[in-house]
Amino acid sequence: MKKLLLTGFEPFLDFPINPTNQIVEELKGKELNGYRIEGRILSVDYNKSGREVLEHIDDVEPDAVISLGLAAGRHKITPERIAINCNESNEKDNEGNTPDGEPIQNEGPDGLFSTLPIKSFVEVLQSQGYPAEVSNSAGTYLCNHVMYQALYHFHANHLKIPSGFIHIPASHELAVQHGKLPSWSQKDLTDAVKHIVQLLP
Repeated sequence: MKKLLLTGFEPFLDFPINPTNQIVEELKGKELNGYRIEGRILSVDYNKSGREVLEHIDDVEPDAVISLGLAAGRHKITPERIAINCNESNEKDNEGNTPDGEPIQNEGPDGLFSTLPIKSFVEVLQSQGYPAEVSNSAGTYLCNHVMYQALYHFHANHLKIPSGFIHIPASHELAVQHGKLPSWSQKDLTDAVKHIVQLLP
């Protein structure tokens, strides 16, 4: 059976809950669309998260990689089109790091496109009643960092393994604790990811 590496993040900044963590914990070990889901949680740390995702790739030897991240404030699920070779943030990571524009990979291309079928993801989610659209910017925080590291690994090693990143909205539970955020039920967030997995080649 094929294997899907599905990653989420630990809580960060002033978000005491990370719904990507809950999605990964719920789906790990399940079988969907001919894939066994191998779930892993990443640190919110520029010095660790990229290395962690590469270690998980080496460990799992996946046939596809989907990384999930929280985009608090967005009301749609947004598959990311491109990761850029840049670490920059005014917001600290969980260890206090605030990079100032340095490249993720010194010899890497300026940008790497997702190799997931992101337009198909959006179409199927919309057909099921879930708000979704392709995003053209993963930002320069940890989500972009992890997306770029995985894509660069496959690019540099000439491996045709579908890989990319998907941002999700806050859950109701997080919105209640945090304040004024658009939110979805945790069940809808998880079910939407299930629909996405069904479209993997």
